[in-house]
Amino acid sequence: MKKALVAALTAATLLAPASAFAQVGDESGDERIVAAREALRKGDRATLERLAAVREAHPLDAYPRYWLLINRLARADEPVPVAAVQAFLAEEAGSNLGERLRAEWLRRLARDGDWRGFLDAYADLRNPDAELRCNAWSARVLSGDRSVLAELAREWDTLADADAACDTPLRAAVDAGAVDEERVWWRIRRQIDTRKPEAALASLALLPAASAPAATDLGQAIRSPAPWLDRLPPNFAVTRAGRELALAALVRLAREDVAAARLRLLRIQDRLGAPERNYAHLALGMHAALDRLPEASALYAAAGDIETTAQQRAWRVRAALRIGDWQAVRAAIEAMPAEEREAPDWIYWLGRAHAAAGRRDAAESVYVRIAGEPHFYGMLAREELGEAFPPPPASAPLPRAKLEEAERDPGLQRALALYRLDLRAEALREWVWGVRERDEQFRLAAAHLALRNELYDRAINTAELANPRSNFELRFLTPYRDLVEPQVRAQGLDLGWVYGLMRQESRFVVPARSSVGAQGLMQVMPATGKWVADRIGLVGYSQRLLTDPETNVLLGTSYMRLIMEGLDAHPVLASAGYNAGPGRARRWRDAAPLEGAIYTETIPFDETRDYVKKVLANAVIYSAMLEKQPQSLKARLGTIAPGAASE
Repeated sequence: MKKALVAALTAATLLAPASAFAQVGDESGDERIVAAREALRKGDRATLERLAAVREAHPLDAYPRYWLLINRLARADEPVPVAAVQAFLAEEAGSNLGERLRAEWLRRLARDGDWRGFLDAYADLRNPDAELRCNAWSARVLSGDRSVLAELAREWDTLADADAACDTPLRAAVDAGAVDEERVWWRIRRQIDTRKPEAALASLALLPAASAPAATDLGQAIRSPAPWLDRLPPNFAVTRAGRELALAALVRLAREDVAAARLRLLRIQDRLGAPERNYAHLALGMHAALDRLPEASALYAAAGDIETTAQQRAWRVRAALRIGDWQAVRAAIEAMPAEEREAPDWIYWLGRAHAAAGRRDAAESVYVRIAGEPHFYGMLAREELGEAFPPPPASAPLPRAKLEEAERDPGLQRALALYRLDLRAEALREWVWGVRERDEQFRLAAAHLALRNELYDRAINTAELANPRSNFELRFLTPYRDLVEPQVRAQGLDLGWVYGLMRQESRFVVPARSSVGAQGLMQVMPATGKWVADRIGLVGYSQRLLTDPETNVLLGTSYMRLIMEGLDAHPVLASAGYNAGPGRARRWRDAAPLEGAIYTETIPFDETRDYVKKVLANAVIYSAMLEKQPQSLKARLGTIAPGAASE
C-alpha cells in the first residue's frame, strides 16, 4: 500500500444526509469513483478527502469514504478514527464494505494491542479470516478467558500451518497444560513434512527448554538431511530431541529420495523406539506412494496403527490402487474416520474393492449412494451400474419476480458497477458477498443477471453455488463459440474436451491471469505461447497477444493438439500435461498398462489430480449437452499405456 493518508473526515460528516453536501470539484458518477481509486493508488490525500466528502446517488457512493478510512486505519502514527469508523459501519451495516472495514479496524486494534476493543468489534464480524480468528483467540487469552484453552486443544491438530497471530494463544494452551508435550512434537513432525518446514523452528519454542533441540540443529537436519544422518553420533538416541532430529532428517530425505531414506532408516532403526520406527515407516510409505513406488504399501504396513493424517490415509489407499491390491484398498478406506469415508472418492473405490472381491451386491449398494451426482466419481459409479451420463434436463424457468429482485439488489448493482469500471477484484468481492447466505432461486437469478452482462465466471460459479446438481445450461456455458469451434475442427480436437478444459482454466474470463503468469481464456503461459507460436509459424507473435481471445484460443488449442500428439493421443495424459507439463504426465505412467481412473487418482500433485478429474467430468457434460447423446467417462479414461523404463 502507498503511503497511508491522514484523515480529515469526522463522524458527523459520515453521517450527514446527502442533501447536506454540495458537489465538490467536477468529478461525479463513475468519474468520481475512478478518480478516488486513482487517488488511493497515488496516495493523494487531498483529492481522496475531497471526493469522499461528496454524496450522490451512485451504487458506489460509499467507496471513496471506505478507501479513505482504510488508509486512516493503516497509519500507525494516527489515532484510530473510532467515531468515523462506527458511523460508516452503521451506515453500511450488513454490506461487503461494512464487513471489510470492520476487518481492517480489527487488524489495527490487534496491532495496537487493544484487546478489549477488539473483542467488542469482533462480535459483529461475520466472516473472519485465519489471522483474525487467531487474533480473537489472543484477545480472549489476554483478557483472562480460560475457556479458549479447551477450544485450542480441540483445534490443535488443524493448526500446524496457523497464522503467526496464533503464536500467543498456542503458547498459552501449552503453558496451561491444555496441550501436552507429545502434541507439540506431533505438530513439529507435521510441519517438517511440508513445503515450508521452517515453520517447525518456531514451534520449538512451545517445548520445555530442557526438551527442545537447538533451532540450528533442526535447521541443519532439514536443509541437509543425508549428511546429518550420516554424521549422527552414537548416542543420538539417548534423548527425545536427538531421535526427533533423526526423524526430521529421514522425512526430509524421503521427500527427495525414498530409497536413500530407507537405507539410512535401516542403519539406525534399532536405536529408535517402536513408535518412532512406526512414524518413520509411515512417512516413507506416504512418500513412496507419492513417487508411485511398489514398496509403498509394505512401508505403510510396517507403520502399524500409528496416528495418521488425512493425507497419509489417502495415499495409503492410492498406494494399494497402484499395485491392484483391492483387499488393501478396502481395508485402508474402512479404517478411515467416518467423515472421510463419506467422500465420493472413497465411496467409489470402496465399491470397486467390493466388486473386485466378487461382492457385487455390496458394490452396487455403495455405488448407488453417489451415482446420481454429476461429478467424476458420480459418473463412474453410474457407469458401474450400467448407465452412461445422459444429456441433462433443462431447468425450470425462474419467476420474473426473482429475476427482478436480483436486478434491484444493492450488492449486485455495486458489483456490476465495479465490473463496468474494470475494478474486477473489488467487483468479485461485492458479488461473492451479495450471493452468500441467499436462497437457491435468488442465486439462480443472480447467475442469469451475470450471464446477461457476459460475466461468465460469475454465472457459472453462482449457478453452481445455487445447486451443483442442476442448472447445467448456466454451469456449462459455451461462450466464444465462433472462435473456439473453428479451431477445434482445425486441430482435430473434441469440442467437449476443449470447453471442459477452458471452463476449468479461466471460467471464460478474457483478462484472467494466474499467480504464475498464465493468461487468457486458455491460461497460456508466456513461454508456452512463444513455443507454440514458433511451432505453428505464427508471425508477429508477442506476449501481449495472449490477452486477445482469438490468439489465445489459437495458441491454447494448438498446444492441446501438440500435447495430445506427444502423449499417446490420450485425453487423461494430455489434460495432466496441460496443467503440470507433458514431462510429468509421462513420468506418472506405470511400467504396465494402468487404468485411467487409477492413473488419475494417483497423480501426486493435488492441484493436477483435481484438475484432471474436473476437466474430464466437464468434457462428459459438455459432450452430452452438445451432442445430445449419453456419454461415457470410463471410455475417455481408458487405459494408460506403459511408460518407458527411463521415465
